[in-house]
Amino acid sequence: MEKNSFEKTSQKSSAFLKATVLPGARAVTVQRHNGMVQTDCDWLAEEVPVALIYNGVSHVVMMATPQELSLFALGFSLAEGIAASPQDIYDIEERKGPRGIEVHIELAGRAFEALKQSRRNLVGRTGCGVCGTEQIEHVCRPLPMLPFTQRFPLAALDSCLEQLHERQKLGQQTGCTHAAAWLSPTGTVLGQCEDVGRHVALDKLLGLRAQEDWRDGAALVTSRASYEMVQKAAQCGVEILFAVSAATSLAVDTAAQYGVSLVGFSRPRRATVYTHPERLDEAARSI
Repeated sequence: MEKNSFEKTSQKSSAFLKATVLPGARAVTVQRHNGMVQTDCDWLAEEVPVALIYNGVSHVVMMATPQELSLFALGFSLAEGIAASPQDIYDIEERKGPRGIEVHIELAGRAFEALKQSRRNLVGRTGCGVCGTEQIEHVCRPLPMLPFTQRFPLAALDSCLEQLHERQKLGQQTGCTHAAAWLSPTGTVLGQCEDVGRHVALDKLLGLRAQEDWRDGAALVTSRASYEMVQKAAQCGVEILFAVSAATSLAVDTAAQYGVSLVGFSRPRRATVYTHPERLDEAARSI
Protein backbone atom coordinates (compact mmCIF):
# COMPACT_ATOMS: atom_id res chain seq x y z
CA MET A 1 0.00 0.00 0.00
CA GLU A 2 2.76 2.43 0.97
CA LYS A 3 4.67 1.61 -2.20
CA ASN A 4 1.61 2.20 -4.38
CA SER A 5 0.92 5.49 -2.59
CA PHE A 6 4.53 6.56 -3.13
CA GLU A 7 4.38 5.58 -6.79
CA LYS A 8 1.19 7.59 -7.25
CA THR A 9 2.77 10.64 -5.62
CA SER A 10 5.87 10.27 -7.78
CA GLN A 11 3.77 9.98 -10.93
CA LYS A 12 1.73 13.01 -9.90
CA SER A 13 4.89 14.99 -9.15
CA SER A 14 6.33 14.09 -12.54
CA ALA A 15 3.16 15.17 -14.33
CA PHE A 16 3.04 18.33 -12.22
CA LEU A 17 6.59 19.31 -13.14
CA LYS A 18 6.04 18.67 -16.84
CA ALA A 19 2.71 20.50 -16.94
CA THR A 20 3.75 23.98 -15.84
CA VAL A 21 7.20 25.46 -15.50
CA LEU A 22 7.48 29.20 -14.88
CA PRO A 23 10.75 31.09 -14.43
CA GLY A 24 11.11 32.09 -10.79
CA ALA A 25 9.13 29.15 -9.40
CA ARG A 26 10.27 25.88 -7.83
CA ALA A 27 8.23 22.73 -7.22
CA VAL A 28 8.11 21.06 -3.79
CA THR A 29 6.27 18.18 -2.20
CA VAL A 30 3.98 19.25 0.66
CA GLN A 31 1.47 17.81 3.11
CA ARG A 32 -1.99 19.31 2.99
CA HIS A 33 -4.16 19.17 6.12
CA ASN A 34 -7.88 19.72 5.52
CA GLY A 35 -9.52 17.10 7.67
CA MET A 36 -7.15 14.52 6.26
CA VAL A 37 -3.46 14.42 5.43
CA GLN A 38 -2.65 14.37 1.74
CA THR A 39 0.70 14.44 -0.02
CA ASP A 40 0.62 16.96 -2.85
CA CYS A 41 2.81 19.13 -5.06
CA ASP A 42 3.06 22.89 -4.81
CA TRP A 43 5.02 25.80 -6.25
CA LEU A 44 7.20 28.25 -4.37
CA ALA A 45 8.50 31.58 -5.63
CA GLU A 46 12.29 31.58 -5.64
CA GLU A 47 14.09 34.04 -3.38
CA VAL A 48 17.85 34.37 -3.71
CA PRO A 49 20.53 36.92 -2.76
CA VAL A 50 21.30 39.20 -5.70
CA ALA A 51 24.39 41.39 -5.51
CA LEU A 52 24.60 44.50 -7.68
CA ILE A 53 28.24 45.19 -8.45
CA TYR A 54 29.26 48.46 -10.12
CA ASN A 55 32.60 48.52 -11.92
CA GLY A 56 33.83 45.68 -9.74
CA VAL A 57 32.65 47.19 -6.43
CA SER A 58 29.77 45.51 -4.57
CA HIS A 59 27.12 48.09 -3.70
CA VAL A 60 24.06 46.24 -2.48
CA VAL A 61 22.68 42.75 -1.89
CA MET A 62 18.92 42.33 -2.20
CA MET A 63 16.70 39.30 -1.87
CA ALA A 64 14.87 38.86 -5.16
CA THR A 65 13.22 36.44 -7.53
CA PRO A 66 15.96 35.47 -10.02
CA GLN A 67 14.32 36.58 -13.25
CA GLU A 68 14.53 39.84 -15.19
CA LEU A 69 17.63 40.78 -13.23
CA SER A 70 18.98 42.97 -16.00
CA LEU A 71 15.79 45.02 -15.73
CA PHE A 72 16.23 45.09 -11.96
CA ALA A 73 19.79 46.37 -12.30
CA LEU A 74 18.74 49.06 -14.77
CA GLY A 75 15.69 50.13 -12.79
CA PHE A 76 17.50 50.16 -9.45
CA SER A 77 20.33 52.23 -10.92
CA LEU A 78 17.88 54.80 -12.26
CA ALA A 79 15.57 54.81 -9.24
CA GLU A 80 18.45 55.30 -6.80
CA GLY A 81 20.00 58.08 -8.87
CA ILE A 82 23.14 56.03 -9.54
CA ALA A 83 22.61 56.42 -13.28
CA ALA A 84 21.08 59.58 -14.70
CA SER A 85 19.89 57.74 -17.81
CA PRO A 86 20.23 54.29 -19.41
CA GLN A 87 23.15 55.69 -21.40
CA ASP A 88 25.20 55.75 -18.17
CA ILE A 89 25.10 51.94 -18.13
CA TYR A 90 27.40 50.34 -20.69
CA ASP A 91 26.84 46.68 -19.87
CA ILE A 92 24.97 44.34 -17.49
CA GLU A 93 26.12 40.76 -16.93
CA GLU A 94 24.61 38.10 -14.67
CA ARG A 95 26.89 35.56 -12.99
CA LYS A 96 25.30 32.69 -11.07
CA GLY A 97 27.11 31.27 -8.08
CA PRO A 98 26.39 28.52 -5.53
CA ARG A 99 24.95 30.96 -3.00
CA GLY A 100 23.35 33.62 -5.15
CA ILE A 101 23.66 35.75 -8.26
CA GLU A 102 26.03 38.60 -9.01
CA VAL A 103 24.88 41.25 -11.46
CA HIS A 104 27.86 43.17 -12.79
CA ILE A 105 27.07 46.65 -14.08
CA GLU A 106 29.56 48.65 -16.11
CA LEU A 107 28.86 52.25 -15.18
CA ALA A 108 30.03 55.42 -16.91
CA GLY A 109 33.07 56.99 -15.27
CA ARG A 110 31.37 60.16 -14.04
CA ALA A 111 28.46 58.19 -12.60
CA PHE A 112 30.80 55.76 -10.86
CA GLU A 113 32.82 58.59 -9.33
CA ALA A 114 29.61 60.08 -7.94
CA LEU A 115 28.60 56.68 -6.60
CA LYS A 116 31.91 56.26 -4.81
CA GLN A 117 31.37 59.55 -3.02
CA SER A 118 28.08 58.42 -1.54
CA ARG A 119 28.51 54.64 -1.65
CA ARG A 120 27.02 52.62 1.14
CA ASN A 121 27.17 48.87 1.56
CA LEU A 122 23.90 47.33 2.69
CA VAL A 123 22.18 43.99 2.85
CA GLY A 124 18.47 44.35 2.21
CA ARG A 125 15.80 41.94 3.30
CA THR A 126 12.77 41.49 1.06
CA GLY A 127 11.29 44.96 0.56
CA CYS A 128 13.99 46.71 2.58
CA GLY A 129 14.28 50.36 1.66
CA VAL A 130 16.78 52.15 3.89
CA CYS A 131 19.07 49.52 5.43
CA GLY A 132 22.59 50.93 5.53
CA THR A 133 21.62 54.60 5.29
CA GLU A 134 23.95 56.41 7.65
CA GLN A 135 22.07 59.64 8.32
CA ILE A 136 18.40 60.58 8.61
CA GLU A 137 18.95 63.37 6.09
CA HIS A 138 19.83 60.76 3.46
CA VAL A 139 16.48 58.99 3.68
CA CYS A 140 14.51 61.52 1.57
CA ARG A 141 16.52 62.76 -1.38
CA PRO A 142 15.95 66.30 -2.64
CA LEU A 143 14.29 66.03 -6.05
CA PRO A 144 12.77 68.71 -8.27
CA MET A 145 9.00 68.94 -8.58
CA LEU A 146 7.74 66.79 -11.43
CA PRO A 147 6.11 68.52 -14.41
CA PHE A 148 2.40 68.09 -15.03
CA THR A 149 2.39 66.45 -18.45
CA GLN A 150 0.23 63.38 -17.78
CA ARG A 151 -3.49 62.75 -17.40
CA PHE A 152 -5.09 59.39 -16.63
CA PRO A 153 -8.81 58.55 -16.78
CA LEU A 154 -9.82 56.48 -13.77
CA ALA A 155 -12.22 54.61 -16.06
CA ALA A 156 -9.12 53.00 -17.62
CA LEU A 157 -7.95 51.69 -14.24
CA ASP A 158 -10.66 49.01 -13.98
CA SER A 159 -9.61 47.41 -17.25
CA CYS A 160 -5.94 47.54 -16.28
CA LEU A 161 -6.59 45.85 -12.93
CA GLU A 162 -8.41 43.02 -14.66
CA GLN A 163 -5.63 42.59 -17.22
CA LEU A 164 -2.92 42.61 -14.57
CA HIS A 165 -4.67 39.92 -12.55
CA GLU A 166 -4.73 37.70 -15.60
CA ARG A 167 -1.08 38.41 -16.40
CA GLN A 168 0.31 37.69 -12.91
CA LYS A 169 1.21 34.11 -13.76
CA LEU A 170 3.90 33.69 -11.12
CA GLY A 171 1.67 35.19 -8.46
CA GLN A 172 -1.21 32.94 -9.43
CA GLN A 173 1.03 29.88 -9.27
CA THR A 174 2.84 30.65 -6.01
CA GLY A 175 0.60 33.12 -4.18
CA CYS A 176 3.51 35.16 -2.83
CA THR A 177 4.78 37.68 -5.38
CA HIS A 178 4.13 41.36 -5.88
CA ALA A 179 3.66 42.91 -9.29
CA ALA A 180 4.30 46.32 -10.80
CA ALA A 181 2.81 47.34 -14.13
CA TRP A 182 2.88 50.21 -16.60
CA LEU A 183 -0.59 51.34 -17.65
CA SER A 184 -1.48 53.28 -20.76
CA PRO A 185 -4.14 56.01 -20.51
CA THR A 186 -6.24 53.98 -22.95
CA GLY A 187 -6.61 51.16 -20.42
CA THR A 188 -3.92 48.71 -21.54
CA VAL A 189 -1.25 47.05 -19.41
CA LEU A 190 1.84 47.60 -21.55
CA GLY A 191 4.09 45.45 -19.36
CA GLN A 192 4.49 44.09 -15.85
CA CYS A 193 7.13 42.54 -13.60
CA GLU A 194 6.83 40.25 -10.58
CA ASP A 195 9.04 39.63 -7.58
CA VAL A 196 8.87 38.47 -3.97
CA GLY A 197 9.91 42.01 -3.02
CA ARG A 198 7.59 44.91 -3.81
CA HIS A 199 10.52 47.32 -4.21
CA VAL A 200 12.30 44.93 -6.55
CA ALA A 201 9.15 44.47 -8.62
CA LEU A 202 8.97 48.26 -9.02
CA ASP A 203 12.67 48.49 -9.88
CA LYS A 204 12.19 45.85 -12.57
CA LEU A 205 9.24 47.77 -13.99
CA LEU A 206 11.19 51.04 -14.02
CA GLY A 207 13.95 49.24 -15.89
CA LEU A 208 11.42 47.86 -18.37
CA ARG A 209 9.89 51.31 -18.82
CA ALA A 210 13.29 52.83 -19.54
CA GLN A 211 14.11 50.03 -21.95
CA GLU A 212 10.82 50.42 -23.83
CA ASP A 213 10.88 54.24 -23.52
CA TRP A 214 7.29 54.43 -22.28
CA ARG A 215 6.35 58.00 -21.35
CA ASP A 216 2.57 58.38 -21.29
CA GLY A 217 0.76 56.50 -18.56
CA ALA A 218 1.09 55.49 -14.93
CA ALA A 219 2.65 52.88 -12.68
CA LEU A 220 0.63 50.41 -10.62
CA VAL A 221 1.94 48.35 -7.69
CA THR A 222 0.04 45.49 -6.05
CA SER A 223 1.12 46.50 -2.57
CA ARG A 224 1.00 49.43 -0.21
CA ALA A 225 2.73 52.63 -1.24
CA SER A 226 5.57 53.56 1.08
CA TYR A 227 7.71 56.68 0.78
CA GLU A 228 10.62 54.95 -0.97
CA MET A 229 8.33 53.64 -3.72
CA VAL A 230 7.10 57.19 -4.29
CA GLN A 231 10.71 58.36 -4.29
CA LYS A 232 11.73 55.73 -6.85
CA ALA A 233 8.83 56.76 -9.09
CA ALA A 234 9.67 60.46 -8.81
CA GLN A 235 13.36 59.85 -9.48
CA CYS A 236 12.37 58.16 -12.76
CA GLY A 237 9.88 60.85 -13.77
CA VAL A 238 6.73 58.82 -13.07
CA GLU A 239 3.98 61.35 -12.43
CA ILE A 240 1.16 58.96 -11.42
CA LEU A 241 1.48 56.02 -9.03
CA PHE A 242 -1.41 53.67 -8.26
CA ALA A 243 -1.22 51.26 -5.31
CA VAL A 244 -3.68 48.43 -4.68
CA SER A 245 -3.33 48.91 -0.92
CA ALA A 246 -2.96 51.98 1.29
CA ALA A 247 -0.29 54.65 1.39
CA THR A 248 1.78 55.58 4.42
CA SER A 249 1.78 59.11 5.81
CA LEU A 250 5.35 59.70 4.66
CA ALA A 251 4.48 58.42 1.20
CA VAL A 252 1.71 61.02 0.96
CA ASP A 253 4.01 63.80 2.20
CA THR A 254 6.71 62.71 -0.24
CA ALA A 255 4.27 62.56 -3.16
CA ALA A 256 3.00 66.04 -2.35
CA GLN A 257 6.57 67.35 -2.19
CA TYR A 258 7.71 65.75 -5.46
CA GLY A 259 4.51 66.37 -7.42
CA VAL A 260 3.46 62.72 -7.74
CA SER A 261 -0.23 61.94 -8.09
CA LEU A 262 -0.54 59.15 -5.52
CA VAL A 263 -3.59 56.87 -5.49
CA GLY A 264 -4.26 54.12 -2.97
CA PHE A 265 -6.90 51.40 -2.61
CA SER A 266 -6.93 51.08 -6.40
CA ARG A 267 -9.69 48.56 -6.92
CA PRO A 268 -12.50 48.11 -9.44
CA ARG A 269 -14.69 51.22 -9.18
CA ARG A 270 -12.69 52.45 -6.20
CA ALA A 271 -9.74 54.74 -5.69
CA THR A 272 -8.43 57.03 -2.96
CA VAL A 273 -6.52 59.98 -4.40
CA TYR A 274 -4.07 61.35 -1.85
CA THR A 275 -2.17 63.99 -3.80
CA HIS A 276 -2.37 66.05 -6.99
CA PRO A 277 -5.80 64.89 -8.23
CA GLU A 278 -5.62 67.28 -11.19
CA ARG A 279 -3.97 64.57 -13.32
CA LEU A 280 -6.87 62.16 -12.80
CA ASP A 281 -10.12 62.30 -14.73
CA GLU A 282 -12.66 60.97 -12.26
CA ALA A 283 -15.73 62.02 -14.24
CA ALA A 284 -15.20 59.27 -16.78
CA ARG A 285 -15.38 56.46 -14.20
CA SER A 286 -18.70 54.75 -13.61
CA ILE A 287 -19.76 54.22 -10.00
